Parts: sequence; C-alpha cells; structure tokens
Amino acid sequence: MVPVFAVTGGRTRSAGLDLPVESMVSATDRWAGDLQKEYRVIMDLAARPVALVEVGAELSIPVGVARVLVSDLAEAGYLVVHAPPPSTADGSPTPEILHRLLEGLRAR
Repeated sequence: MVPVFAVTGGRTRSAGLDLPVESMVSATDRWAGDLQKEYRVIMDLAARPVALVEVGAELSIPVGVARVLVSDLAEAGYLVVHAPPPSTADGSPTPEILHRLLEGLRAR
C-alpha cells in the first residue's frame, strides 16, 4: 500500500464534506476499478453500511485520515453518507437516538 499521506496529498482535513465520526457510509453502484487501492478497500467495506470509524480501524489509519478519504469518495459520487440525526441544543442525544440505542441493547 502507498503511504496514506501520499494518497491524501498530506491533507488532514476534507476540502468539502465535514463528516462526523459517527457517520455511516455505503457504496453506490458506480464502478470503482480505476481507484487507488486504499479507495477500493473502502468501497469494498462500504458494500454494506459501515461507520467512518470502522473504515479507519480496518485500514489502520487515524479517523481524521479516513474522514478525508471517505469525503473524497463521497464528493466523487462513489459513497453515500448517512449522517447521524442532530443532537439537542445542549448536545445530548435526541429521544429518537436514545430509543434506537435502547432497542439495539434489548436486541442483544
């Protein structure tokens, strides 16, 4: 693999989308065979919805770098970003998020 700083051009922040770390991404049906290896790995991961932090963990790169790579793919139309619902004014999770969390815990 090419060093990630070479793939990002040394960027540590996305030029476009500012993605929260809890964002989920999924691949579109756009052909990605002409992309660099790191981008193709992300596309393979995103065949099912995957969290941005999982992308970083899978590639063994910092989340900030994963954010740049995912943002590049999203801006080019390769990924769809599913941002989390907004928090309340005081920054706490919305009742909807808490309800979904409770449902997830009960399902385990």
